[in-house]
Amino acid sequence: MNAARLIPAASLLAASLLVSPASARAAGWTVDAAASRIGFSGIQVGTPFQGRFSRFTAQIDFDPAAPETGRARVEIDLTSAVTGDAQRDAALPQAEWFDTKANPQARFEATRFAARGGDAYEAVGTLTIRGIRRDAVLPFRLTRDGPKARAIGRLDLVRTQFGIGQGPWASGQWVALEVGVDVDLTATEAASTP
Repeated sequence: MNAARLIPAASLLAASLLVSPASARAAGWTVDAAASRIGFSGIQVGTPFQGRFSRFTAQIDFDPAAPETGRARVEIDLTSAVTGDAQRDAALPQAEWFDTKANPQARFEATRFAARGGDAYEAVGTLTIRGIRRDAVLPFRLTRDGPKARAIGRLDLVRTQFGIGQGPWASGQWVALEVGVDVDLTATEAASTP
């Protein structure tokens, strides 16, 4: 397979980013999948590329006034990674990359959130890809409009820390080791109970 066509595991990182959607005290948030996006980006043979995960789920409890009490769990279907390049998209599920037969999902779990001033927050937790679990912090900005909220964040990762890109792809010669995961989530706060 042409090295220039293989895509890095950046996309699964994207999963981690999902975790950070919006806010509400002891209330859950329902993510609007149609208005949300988990994307990834990298560099292959010197040329930047972008992709996205078309299927993911998210469970979020977050109150901006008490972020440390928040929790989130985002699961990303790694088989749904698309970049617009047929050869690259066919390579991503293979054993050298996401190995979706053995590990079909990536998971980001936030055990708490931290306020960083103004509309800036961090989702603090773990990211699991290919069965490898590592600490992860997703910085994001949150804007609210009534019961709706939008969280936009980016997580920069080194794909080989999660075993993404095996064999000849592990060196970074063809596909850069650094990947970005971009999260843009729109969610609606569930009706709070007294």
